[in-house]
Amino acid sequence: MISRNLYFQIIVRIVLIVLLSLAAGFLLASGQSVTLILFCFFLIVILIFTLISYINSTNRKISYFLESVQNEDSMLSFPTNITDKSIREIYQGLNKVNSQIQQLKIEGRQQEQYFQTLLEHVAMGIVTFNSRGFVLHANSAAKKMLGIRVLTHINQLERINRNLFQTVQNIKPFEQRLVTMSTELGTTDLSIKSTSIRTKNDELMLLSIQDIRNELDEKELDSWMKLIRVLMHEIMNSIAPITSLAESLSKFFTIKDRQVLPEEIDEKIIGMTVHGLNVINEQGKGLMQFVESYRKLTRLPKPNKNSFRVEELINRIKVLYLSLENSDLVILKVSINPPDMELVADEKLISQVLINLTKNALQANEMNPEGKIQITAGFNAEHRPEIRVADNGPGIPDEIIEQIFVPFFTTRENGSGIGLSLSRQIMRLHGGSLQAKSVPGRETVFSLIF
Repeated sequence: MISRNLYFQIIVRIVLIVLLSLAAGFLLASGQSVTLILFCFFLIVILIFTLISYINSTNRKISYFLESVQNEDSMLSFPTNITDKSIREIYQGLNKVNSQIQQLKIEGRQQEQYFQTLLEHVAMGIVTFNSRGFVLHANSAAKKMLGIRVLTHINQLERINRNLFQTVQNIKPFEQRLVTMSTELGTTDLSIKSTSIRTKNDELMLLSIQDIRNELDEKELDSWMKLIRVLMHEIMNSIAPITSLAESLSKFFTIKDRQVLPEEIDEKIIGMTVHGLNVINEQGKGLMQFVESYRKLTRLPKPNKNSFRVEELINRIKVLYLSLENSDLVILKVSINPPDMELVADEKLISQVLINLTKNALQANEMNPEGKIQITAGFNAEHRPEIRVADNGPGIPDEIIEQIFVPFFTTRENGSGIGLSLSRQIMRLHGGSLQAKSVPGRETVFSLIF
């Protein structure tokens, strides 16, 4: 209807202009009165002027409406009580569109308010800032964790904790960092994850912040309980025979609550005593070795990091592997991609970890006639350097895979139980991790992630 009435008004004026032009041409050709001809031209000029004015008036109204939409002015309203039907219908259409825009804005604000309320009730801290560091949103949980009331720019974090500020400033999209900081409430451990959001004009960084202090405390307590259980088990296994044997030897030298006389001691008692003391000596040495193993675990040297080629490291592992007993029975394969891959780490300590994992894989495949070990070096999905040691041995049952890194835990009769604990500790000193995955009867994979 709007277009039909508008077109009708325009067509009527154009038709009148054409008819007056033809009439003026006819009068001019037939030599009629000049006054009549001039009158026709005067009417044509008036019609052209009214046509232009009519179109410009409509365009101005529409342009005014579009500018108000662009300026987010949704309060604009056009009068609908005018006599011109076409203009009235245009105004009614513009008012209808404006009403729909207003409704969309209201729904948008309601939705925004809903999500803001939702974020305020989330226990996890949420912070969003742009490429210039200006904070667009920070919920109450984030401010509480950071110990700040108002957060408008990430530079404010430098006054709270410099380590936290540097972490937030340098964190990359889809990266996770751990930060320990002190606040008025005490020391907290924060896990910070980042996500990048691309908008029309800028790139935003969204941080999720979680206080993992309680979780770490629970993990630490659980680790200590496991360690204490293992220590008690090992110490009791060593001390119980010594106590029992000492009690038995004591009986050789007491009769009815008195010490035996020298002449009451024969060669048999002396022989049994010497044998018993030797056993006590051996048990004592074993206990000393156990304590020494614990000292090794708690006194690892600080890594001396240097850049080196992974290929040279793996080649040394291959040579060391060939020197192990029964290494000819299990095939060792190596894959490095890219071939010129380099690491910045303590080459000796990483070599110690790899030879320990390779030795474990070899021992796991002692009874496997088709045993294979695969060492793979490359970059994982997060573009972090990773070295994997995989074997097709019997695997590790699900119920003990979480315990294999506990100090002194072992499933082997002659195992010390500190190899994997040392290896994980070495990786932690490098800022990385040692992870294990196993499918019993199929594959076991240990991953060194730097």
